[in-house]
Amino acid sequence: CARLLASQPPRRIRRVLGWLRRGARPATYEEAKAARDTVTAVSLTCAAREGCLPRSLATVLLCRVRGTWPTWCVGARRVPPFGAHAWVEAEGVPVEEDYPTDYFRTFFTVP
Repeated sequence: CARLLASQPPRRIRRVLGWLRRGARPATYEEAKAARDTVTAVSLTCAAREGCLPRSLATVLLCRVRGTWPTWCVGARRVPPFGAHAWVEAEGVPVEEDYPTDYFRTFFTVP
């Protein structure tokens, strides 16, 4: 599902995720980390450094199946060169990202 969703335009992704998140409680950091760990354990695409979009989408979808919802974020590096990135946050903290908290500028979120 995450790969199919990742192939859609950003506006459609936001709309679908906005609809899916209804009724879910906010995910804790531990819940979001467990979902991310599961996703990266079973998918080489999601485990790859370049797999941020399908990884973040698969993580929020798995959390939703479990009744929770982390914040899905899309942004770019603050310093050149330009580099887009997608990630999830829980309890206001990026989940298992190898970058400092302020490394990316957020363009939009689905909280």
